[in-house]
Amino acid sequence: MDDYQKEQYDALLMVREHLTGLSAPERMKIRSAVKDYLEFRDRVNSFLIDYFAQTCTRKCYRSNLSACCSREGIITFFADVVINTLVSEKNEIKALLKVLQQTNNGFKCIYLGKQGCLWRVKPIVCEMFLCDQAAKSVFDEKPQAHKEWKLLEQERKRFTWPDRPVLFDRLERIFIDAGYHSSLMYMHNSPGLLRVKKMAQKTNLPQRSRSSRR
Repeated sequence: MDDYQKEQYDALLMVREHLTGLSAPERMKIRSAVKDYLEFRDRVNSFLIDYFAQTCTRKCYRSNLSACCSREGIITFFADVVINTLVSEKNEIKALLKVLQQTNNGFKCIYLGKQGCLWRVKPIVCEMFLCDQAAKSVFDEKPQAHKEWKLLEQERKRFTWPDRPVLFDRLERIFIDAGYHSSLMYMHNSPGLLRVKKMAQKTNLPQRSRSSRR
């Protein structure tokens, strides 16, 4: 198990442990919090099936040229792990833990199985990645699809970009408050994202009245 696999393995174990220990109402509260995000992901998935399924399967997956699933190139947020664990069956989580303990001698992502990605809800970075070749092939032919994609990219920020209270940040906080810590908690570890949050806090501070400044 290399460093990447151990990092993923440890995060998955702690998420499974905490979610298993929650009461039914507590678990339902988290499920309710991710409802809008899962609906967003359904729309993204439908878009990709409609516009990219044939292109990507033919040009990338079958030819082994895909940049989408390159080894150790997959960034997963802690929230990705939480959401996927919430909606997955026990055997699906066991399959992820098992594959993470195996040596990856190939040139593909450790999570890529014979039938595709082993995640039920793939990491958002994977789901929203379009290589230049595929994007050009589809968007040049269908400009309307490009407009739809831009809207989906903007919607993604509502859940993942911490210039406001966002789901990915809240999910990390739930686990931090419970005493868990992971290097995948980028909302609380990444210098870049911490700067975004700090700038947003400054921007959103209420202006002091003239009387209070005197």
